[in-house]
Amino acid sequence: MKQIFYLALVILCSWACTTSSDSTVEIVIDKSLEAEVKDGRVLLIFSRDSTSEPRFGINDNVGTNQVFGMDFENYEAGKPILFDTTSFGYPVESLAAMEEGKYYVQAFIQKHDTFTRADGHTVKLPMDQGEGRQWAQAPKNIYSKPILVNWKKGNDLSLTVENSIPEFNQPEDTKYIKHIKFKSEMLSKFWGRDMYLGANILLPEGFDENPNQYYPLMIFHGHFPSDFSGFRTIPPDPDLSDDDYSARFGIYGYEKIQQQEAYDFYQKWTSPDFQRFIIIEIQHANPYYDDSYAVNSANLGPYGDAITYELIPNIEEKFRGIGEGWSRFLYGGSTGGWEALAVQVFYPDEYNGCFAACPDPIDFRAFTSVNIYEDENAYYQEGEFRKTLRPGHRDYLGHISAMVKDMNHRELAIGGSKSRSGDQFDIWQAVYSPTGKDGYPKPIWDKYSGEIDPEVAFYWKENYDLRYIMERDWETLGSKLEGKINIFCGDMDNYYLNNAVYLTEQFLEETQNPYYDGTVAYGDRAEHCWNGDPTLPNYISRLRYNTLYLEEIGDRLKKTAPAGFNQYNWTLIKN
Repeated sequence: MKQIFYLALVILCSWACTTSSDSTVEIVIDKSLEAEVKDGRVLLIFSRDSTSEPRFGINDNVGTNQVFGMDFENYEAGKPILFDTTSFGYPVESLAAMEEGKYYVQAFIQKHDTFTRADGHTVKLPMDQGEGRQWAQAPKNIYSKPILVNWKKGNDLSLTVENSIPEFNQPEDTKYIKHIKFKSEMLSKFWGRDMYLGANILLPEGFDENPNQYYPLMIFHGHFPSDFSGFRTIPPDPDLSDDDYSARFGIYGYEKIQQQEAYDFYQKWTSPDFQRFIIIEIQHANPYYDDSYAVNSANLGPYGDAITYELIPNIEEKFRGIGEGWSRFLYGGSTGGWEALAVQVFYPDEYNGCFAACPDPIDFRAFTSVNIYEDENAYYQEGEFRKTLRPGHRDYLGHISAMVKDMNHRELAIGGSKSRSGDQFDIWQAVYSPTGKDGYPKPIWDKYSGEIDPEVAFYWKENYDLRYIMERDWETLGSKLEGKINIFCGDMDNYYLNNAVYLTEQFLEETQNPYYDGTVAYGDRAEHCWNGDPTLPNYISRLRYNTLYLEEIGDRLKKTAPAGFNQYNWTLIKN
């Protein structure tokens, strides 16, 4: 009996000693900011770096800052928010376990709006403020100035929130680039308030001079674009230094390279024999992420229908798009790669081809490094006598820098348990999951432990596993997708996305009646996000999405466009 008592005492102590810090942390909101605070999440952030605010240094790498998070509701003006010192943190899970020492500390408040949705649920979520749902930069969010603290267990801490993030300046229209903001009736009905879609639009040379000419439409899917990217009407800035370093690509002078590529694209775009078409980049940030994944979702609403049947026809009418499925093409990388393929699969008659580069997992048997149908736990491979963490991020040599558990625990600390982090695993869950009884996305796995819910996995399979859906429905879907599917991925993709492409390719190559008649290609030792050009380094080819697939699109137009389509600019392929 005595041994059982001591064992229980040890277990109790081990939990209490890591969850209680014996400190009081007080968050005071300046009176000038109190009126607009009601519900939200408080982040308490620690950093050793004096050169950047702590809020900008939370990531999946070993050099991340420390963050703890706590939800609050019904804030009372004039009263401080007492931070719950048992709140979950990343990478150190509890405040009590923090190493003592000097830190720059900052409090940050992400505000939540209340949505009364058409499905009968009332939820509290951060609303995009025009920045693309980036919590650390979202206008109206508030924060304290970082202060240097000598942190010791048992010490009290008071932080004053007195700064508010200002509104962004919206880009202006130019001769070639236009911007629209469009109220979606479908999305407004779902969310119970006015909801908008936007787009950055690149018009072809001669658009104003040829009012009777109509154009094919290229939809470039990807993360939230604040303005049209990669198009520059003047040469690179001569004062740019070659000293700026791109850690991602390991090269110097990358800003100059980007400006040169953007200027080169402008010169091609305006040349007399270049193909004439419209390019759009869609803005569909929402309360969960910087874009919607362009499909209908139980938690996000009918974004797929809103984009395909409201936004795109509106753009085509206003800017003289041809307005028929044979004249629309899809491309993009990563999130945009998944979207390009998903939109083609779910709306096969409305689009004439997709070019999906480094797509997010398109077969959930390889959901990054997790098989959601067979694995019991997303974080661990488990055996009889040991368990091993699943990798989440690697470089082209296979060196691992983050685990799936790390990436999810970061989101858990930032956003809590209701998919509100605004980051990758949470948006997959928000898009693909059924709605839970509380109105929030039903978790695919326990965010802390990683235990997978097989019922949610089955829902994902039937509704969003693109390989499975194509295979399940090929008898009726195949003829509509023939010649339209093109997928590209590096075989050392940082997020293991190539594994799902391998599985999808295996199915596609076995298709009959009809054979899929598209392309699947891999970049040797190429990382995220290789998009199909084996002759160029990724840091260049990723800047050429808008010209990379034109030869294939031209071939497709020759085969499928009606006789009345003016093929002139599409038969003179110029590199």
